[in-house]
Amino acid sequence: MASVKVACMVVMCMAVVSAPMVAQAVTCGQVTTSLAPCLGYLMNGGAAAPECCTGVKNILGAAGTAADKQTVCNCLKDAAGKYNINEQYAQALPGVCKVNVPYNISRSTNCADIRF
Repeated sequence: MASVKVACMVVMCMAVVSAPMVAQAVTCGQVTTSLAPCLGYLMNGGAAAPECCTGVKNILGAAGTAADKQTVCNCLKDAAGKYNINEQYAQALPGVCKVNVPYNISRSTNCADIRF
């Protein structure tokens, strides 16, 4: 009887561990935190820190749904307006980090018109 209980516990633990994680929506806080290492580059140019490109890739990877991508777009647009971001550097960032962003990172980007 004890071995049946142990076997049941093992099966239950395996089911919990192997269950897919519930995807959570990307937040502006995550975008801001992940891209904070990019501020020096975005404001002054020069070389982007490796942590900057890691943050860019992490955010793009986390934005799995169209709604997440819309959130990231709006957060980037808001951040471009809040900080003294040089739009030329912002538009060059995807190339610097070797990623594809299907819109310009700009204060004037209309995220509602972008189809993801």
